[in-house]
Amino acid sequence: QVQLVESGGGLVQAGGSLRLSCAASGHSFSDVAMGWFRQAPGKEREFVAAISWSGGTTGYADSVKGRFTISRDNSKNTVFLQMNSLKAGDTAVYYCAADAVYRREPIGFGATTYRYWGQGTQVTVSS
Repeated sequence: QVQLVESGGGLVQAGGSLRLSCAASGHSFSDVAMGWFRQAPGKEREFVAAISWSGGTTGYADSVKGRFTISRDNSKNTVFLQMNSLKAGDTAVYYCAADAVYRREPIGFGATTYRYWGQGTQVTVSS
């Protein structure tokens, strides 16, 4: 059974940092792109960041560029999202997602690109 489990969310003050992790099990994701999305209350799910299977290519939403960094450790089947300089507008449930296409290039930024999804982790930034 394929499972993506996010962790690392929580409550943080504006300007603070959090590091999200997404551990995959039941399947090796070392050959597919991975992404992070988020959904704030009353809003659509939106793209945050993505990383290619090798880690050599990354992409970010304009709203997080320069503040967030996506990375992965294929030996541990885990992807990370380092979030710095957090703002109240970053408050959302953050979801990890995995592509199903072997070594897709270029990486996708749309939610429909990703087949597997985690349950999400809440990030709350207080101003």
